[in-house]
Amino acid sequence: MKPSWISYNWSCSCLPALLVSVAITGGPSLSLGETDQSATSSKASFSLGKLGTIEFPASGSAEAQPHFLRGVAALHSFWYEEAIEAFRRSTAIDPNFVMGYWGEAMAHNHPVWTEENIETAQAAIQNIPDKASVTGRENRYLQAVQTLFGEGDKLARDRAYAAQMESLAGEYPEDLEATCFYALSVLGLATHYNKEPDLQEKYRMQAGALTLGVYGVNPNHPCAAHYTIHAFDDPIHAILALQQARRYAQIAPEAHHAQHMPAHIFLQLGMWAEAAASSKAGWESSRSWVKDKDLPLALQDYHSLYWLQYAYLQQGRYNAAAALILDKQQDIGQSSSSDQSQTRGYSRQVSRHYDQMIAAFIVETERWGQAQQAWQVQDIRFGDESPAKAANIRELAEGMAMLGKRSTGQQDPPVQFPENTTNSHHSIISQIENLQLAALKSAINQDHSQVIALLDKATAIEETRSPPSGPPNPIKPTHELYGDILLLMDRPQEAQQQFERALLRHPNRARSLLGMARAASNNGELQTARHAYATLLHVWAQADPDLPELREAKLFLQNTASQ
Repeated sequence: MKPSWISYNWSCSCLPALLVSVAITGGPSLSLGETDQSATSSKASFSLGKLGTIEFPASGSAEAQPHFLRGVAALHSFWYEEAIEAFRRSTAIDPNFVMGYWGEAMAHNHPVWTEENIETAQAAIQNIPDKASVTGRENRYLQAVQTLFGEGDKLARDRAYAAQMESLAGEYPEDLEATCFYALSVLGLATHYNKEPDLQEKYRMQAGALTLGVYGVNPNHPCAAHYTIHAFDDPIHAILALQQARRYAQIAPEAHHAQHMPAHIFLQLGMWAEAAASSKAGWESSRSWVKDKDLPLALQDYHSLYWLQYAYLQQGRYNAAAALILDKQQDIGQSSSSDQSQTRGYSRQVSRHYDQMIAAFIVETERWGQAQQAWQVQDIRFGDESPAKAANIRELAEGMAMLGKRSTGQQDPPVQFPENTTNSHHSIISQIENLQLAALKSAINQDHSQVIALLDKATAIEETRSPPSGPPNPIKPTHELYGDILLLMDRPQEAQQQFERALLRHPNRARSLLGMARAASNNGELQTARHAYATLLHVWAQADPDLPELREAKLFLQNTASQ
C-alpha cells in the first residue's frame, strides 16, 4: 500500500475529457440571434494559428476583424502588450470598430495578477465614437467594461462586472467569449478572498466548471485551457487540469505565458521535469519576443525564470539553479536605471524576483552561510526588493546553521533573534515567519515545549491559507521546518507526521521527501523510508552527482534491498 503523501507521476498523454454542462449547448459556430451591422460580422471565425482558435462576431470592416480576433486571443493568454497593439490596429483600420476600443480597455485589467490601469482603460472607452452603431449584444459588453472601470472600489466594481458578465453569458449561451470573460471575472473575484480560502475555492471551482464547458466545445480555445489551469491551481484539484496543461502550449505557442502556464499544474502535482521544461520554454520565448521587437528588457518573463530555478532546485540541479542567478545578474548589470521603475504603467523591474531566487537557493541547498552575502550587482543588493523577506532568510539561515551545530555537539555563542512581534497588524506570512524564528531560538535553547507551542501555532495559521500558486511562501514551509526540528529533537514519529502534511501541500518537494525518508527510517518504518528515498531519486534523476543527500538515498536503498 502506497503512503498517502506520495503524489503520483502522471505520465499518460491525456485523461478522459471532463465535460461540465454550463449552458453551452451548441457547437463552435455561433448563432447569436441578431443581425450585426455589417455583412462580415454575422459570423466571424478566424484561425489564429499560434494563438488558438476563437469566434467573436463584431460590427466592423472585414479588414479590421482579424486584428480584433488576434487581440482577443492574446488577451486570453494575458499577452496584454500584443493585445493592445492588435486592438489599436483594428480601430486604426476602422475608427468605428467599437469592440476594438472595448478590447483595448479590457487589456488594462489583469485580474489574476491584481493589476489594473483605470485611467488608460477609461481613455480607451472614451475613444468610442458617439454615433457608432452596435448590436444589442455588443452594447452589453460595453456596459460591462464601463462598470469594470467605473465608480467604486475594486471589489465592488469586480462584483458588479461579474454579475453583468453572468447575465450576458446566460442570454447568449452560444457565445463562448461571454462565458470565457465571465469565468475570468469570477477568477478575479477569487483574488479578493485570500483570507477566506473556502470562498476563494468556491469561485475558482465555478470558473473551472465554466471553462471546462468551453473546452468541451472548442478544445483549441486559449481561454478553455488557460483559465482552467488557474481555476484548479492547487495540489488537490490540479489533476482536473492536467489535460489542459498538456495542451495549452500547443494551443497558443506564440504566447510565452502559454508556454509557462502548464508549470502551475505540473508544480502542484510534483512533476518537476515537466515544470522545468514548461518554465524554460516560457522564459526563452519571452526573451526572443523582447529581442525581436526591441522591447524594454524588463518585459522579459522573470516570473518564468524564477519558477525554472525553483524546479531545478527541486530536481537537485543546484549548479543549473546557480547559473540562472548569474543570468539574472547579467540582465541587472545590463539594465539602465529606467528599467528599474515602471514599464508601460506597470511594475516590471528587471530586478523583480531577484530576492526570491536568492532566498530559494539558500533554503533549498541549505548553504546557510551564503545568506550573509550581499549578492550585489550595480546598486542592487539582496534585500532591496523585499527587505523583510531577506532579513527573515538571513535570520533563518543563521538559526538553522546554529541548530545543526548544536545537534552535533558543537557550541557557539547564542544567536540573537528579534522578539516575536506577531499581532494583527502583521501580514499572515510575516506572522508565520516570526513564529518560525522564535521556534528556532527555542530549539537552540533546548526549550522543547516552547518549540512545539510555537510551531503548532505557525502551522495552524499556515493551514488557514490555500496552498500557494507556485513556490512556497514562506520560502521554508512550516510543516517541513517543524519536521526538521523534530528530527533533531529525536522525535521521528511526530516528524514523520509533519512531513506528511508538508507533502500534501507541496507534492514531491525534495526537502520534505528527504525528511520523510529520514523520519520513517528512524521510526522503524522501512518500506515507507524506502518509498520516500526512491521517490527522491526519481525526482533527482538529473541531480548534481556530488550531492551528499543523493549518496545517502542510494546507500539506504542498497543496504535495505533484501529487507
